[in-house]
Amino acid sequence: MYPALLAPLLVILAASLAALLLVAVRQPVSRRLAFRQMARRRTEAALVISGSVLGTAIIVGALVVGDTLNFSVRQEAYRTLGPVDERVITPPGPAGRAAVDRLGALAADPDVDGVLTAEATQAAAISRPGGRPVAEPRVLAWQVDFPKASRFGEAGGDSGLDGADPRPGRVVLNDPLARSLRVGAGEPVTLYLFGTPHTFRVDRVVPQEGLAGVGLGGRLTRDAFLPPGTLTAAARAAGAEPRTVTFVSNRGGVEGGDALTGTVTADIREALGPLAGQSAIETPKHTVLRDAKAAGDSLGALFLMIGSFSIIAGALLLVNIFVMLGEERKPQMGMVRAVGMKRSRLIGSFTLEGAAYALLSALPGVAIGIGIGWGVAVIAAEIFRGWSVGGSSIRIVFAVTPTSVLNGVAMGLLIAFAAILATTVRISRFNIIAAIRDLPPGTGRAPGRRLLIVSSTLAVLCALAAVPAVARSQAEQTYLLPALALAFATPALLRVLPRRTATTLVAGAVLGWTLLAPVVRPRIFDTPSMSVYVIQGSLAAFSAVFLVSENQKTLLRPVRRLLERPSEPGLAARLAVAYPLAKRFRTGATLVMYTLIVFVLALLTQISGVLNASVDSAVADATAGYSLRLDYNAQVAGDRLLTDLRRGPAADGTAAVTPLLNASGRATDPGRRTGQPLDTAVVGVPDGAITNIAFRERLAGLPDDAAVWRAVAADPRYVVVDAFFGSTGGPAGDYYDPGDTLAVTDPRTGRTERKTIAGVLANGMVFYPGTGASSTVYPVVMGESGMRDLFGEQAQNASALVRTDPGTSPESLATRLQGEYLSSSLVATPIASDVRQQFDSSTAFFRLMQGFLALGLLVGVTGLGVVMVRAVRERRRTIGILRALGFRARTVQRSFLWESAFIAVEGIVLGSVLGVLTTWLMYRNSAAFEGLEGGFPIEWAGIGVLAAATFAASLLATVGPARRAAAIRPALAVRVSE
Repeated sequence: MYPALLAPLLVILAASLAALLLVAVRQPVSRRLAFRQMARRRTEAALVISGSVLGTAIIVGALVVGDTLNFSVRQEAYRTLGPVDERVITPPGPAGRAAVDRLGALAADPDVDGVLTAEATQAAAISRPGGRPVAEPRVLAWQVDFPKASRFGEAGGDSGLDGADPRPGRVVLNDPLARSLRVGAGEPVTLYLFGTPHTFRVDRVVPQEGLAGVGLGGRLTRDAFLPPGTLTAAARAAGAEPRTVTFVSNRGGVEGGDALTGTVTADIREALGPLAGQSAIETPKHTVLRDAKAAGDSLGALFLMIGSFSIIAGALLLVNIFVMLGEERKPQMGMVRAVGMKRSRLIGSFTLEGAAYALLSALPGVAIGIGIGWGVAVIAAEIFRGWSVGGSSIRIVFAVTPTSVLNGVAMGLLIAFAAILATTVRISRFNIIAAIRDLPPGTGRAPGRRLLIVSSTLAVLCALAAVPAVARSQAEQTYLLPALALAFATPALLRVLPRRTATTLVAGAVLGWTLLAPVVRPRIFDTPSMSVYVIQGSLAAFSAVFLVSENQKTLLRPVRRLLERPSEPGLAARLAVAYPLAKRFRTGATLVMYTLIVFVLALLTQISGVLNASVDSAVADATAGYSLRLDYNAQVAGDRLLTDLRRGPAADGTAAVTPLLNASGRATDPGRRTGQPLDTAVVGVPDGAITNIAFRERLAGLPDDAAVWRAVAADPRYVVVDAFFGSTGGPAGDYYDPGDTLAVTDPRTGRTERKTIAGVLANGMVFYPGTGASSTVYPVVMGESGMRDLFGEQAQNASALVRTDPGTSPESLATRLQGEYLSSSLVATPIASDVRQQFDSSTAFFRLMQGFLALGLLVGVTGLGVVMVRAVRERRRTIGILRALGFRARTVQRSFLWESAFIAVEGIVLGSVLGVLTTWLMYRNSAAFEGLEGGFPIEWAGIGVLAAATFAASLLATVGPARRAAAIRPALAVRVSE
């Protein structure tokens, strides 16, 4: 993923490594000191490498997930479409035949590898394996010249169809259709061609590849290939004509041909001349690949965003380890400074040591990251099994690209280098005498004049820049600039206020703004970018932890009586809180790790809970009283099906039937996110037939939902869409409002009309095509008269909404109707079940993200364990003295366990409260939650399980260090030398 990032990252990494190499060459003393510490402190080296490994692994894992999704969808396109780059669907009759003749000239085009003409019609099929009928209502029946098809495309390439034409009475099926019907070679199958049954025997089954996997959109990839003349004869007998489809293969093979799509499409239009307006020129491969890239990049970015919190936790783990190393080595550093080593060379020594740890972690991090990506891919395969883009269900295929591996390694190393350098610069600032004597640091001096001037200037600049950013609801800047202005103002506040007061005010203000920004500017989430969520979560966690760290003594007042009890538990409790209060930076870094991860886990848990609580209201909005959506072959069904549903034999169980006009069109994006035309399923609603389907937003002056439908019926300028129209795969947002306009085009005639959005549907599920459309086809709903004016004869009744009688099962009625009207290729979709299935998929996806984020929790628990390991070593002499004074080993062990429990509980509480509060504010103010009417339940059970698991893991990580501390022998511990 992100090939554009590779070159800049590698350049920065190369510059960093060159600088480190220069330091190693020019400062031999620093180099020897660094490598000597690595050799002597093997346990420390293992801890630092572990922290770097986790950070790199999470980055690589997120990028590998993106690779896998991109590769899977792209391979699906190459496999199912093969050499087919363009297809031209011509109208029946003389004009269509003339268009086909004109397209024959493309065979001489140097950019074209092949031209193949075939005929197709929508059909249905039935078989009887074991004597029981098995039906498939959506089949494409093809009539194609097999010898010509085998030569279609690049010379020597695989077109997907080869061999001789099937003999009369025989048929060739592709694999999906054969599996659906449960038949194989030699078995009988009945195809309904133009409503009339024809029985064939299966000649052979071919893989769903190339010409054997093509469709006319979406999921129509169950193909049957008939003997020559069979389809023509069936059409003549029914008084109809099949569709004529001309396939074009571009030069360059299956993958390379996509680059010539624009050129060849222009050549096709030129060849058709005046007939181009009557033909549909489609670029299925280019469209699928474009959609695949957008979907893969979006999902990969989502996982990278989730992983970003774990990456931050990993960086904090490195910082914490180096701070503890610096504090432990303070006397040693004081001695080397006292004998003349410059501060810059001390920084060089520490940086070289840390860089060596980071480099050693690169290969293990890549291996673990690839393993993480593989695990996510296995789970994602189940979630995405029913999702389709331009063809059929996506089969997740694990894939790794060198670009993602190099990007992951470069990001991991650069983050580690930056964390190590920043920490090293901080810990190198010490008083030499105090360091040699191992005295605690002073309270600090007031900010210098230079720092005051620079920070105040930056504060003013950030505040000035924040005004237009907030006014325009620019997402990242709305959060960052006010927070930076407050942070830069801290030195000035320290001149007039006590340190604790100043820092508390700044931290509280940053936290308050982070939480209230969605209230003040709710449109900041109307962006496909994921970075805003990382910034929001990080600011909330850091400011909250800083606020708590500065006021720990105040927070502990309710338990002061317990801490002051003259008992062994009271002593253990005092020891448990003494070190966290004394080492605020160390405690704060550990708290941030916990708070960040628990915050996002609680956020995901709450969002999942809100979605689940909204299922019933979403079903009510989507159905509006309708139980089934019917999609059928209008050419075969005609008006007979609607008559039967209303008054005929199919009327049993149906209370009302609302037919819908359907046509394929293109539209501009009213949200202006793309300049490319969007594929649309244009739906015409009969005047007055629908009044109770709800809207989340209505045009000013339309007081209720029924008024919107009346406006759509009365004025052809008005249309309605749903909130997902033109979705780019990012978070749902409010990109357009009633009153905004879009252009709707009939691709066959080129006629375009400007339409005004009269309302945004609360749930537009009933208007999405039940079959035959890819996941990137969005409905535009208009009045019946306006639809006929724009699309003319292209607008046909090919779907209907059905309201069932009370007590009638929609699922049972759907099964019965599909069986009775199989010849019409009828597909009946129970709307409520479809909505609930989508919510189940969303819940499963949230669980997948929670599992991925749990790796960050592992970083936090590991960080706490590292802190405890280092604390035992650091407090060795103190523990020895306590034991010599009579403290029992059990008291020492208990104090360490309570100390980790104290830090873990604070992090869990902070993260949970912030997660719930942030979700509630987003629910109340963000457009992403509009239309969810199930209330805001607090997921006590889910958050409780999360808190209990985190707490238990934290205690387990501390058991080992606590036992080691209790086992220290006083006589050995109080010695000066180790």
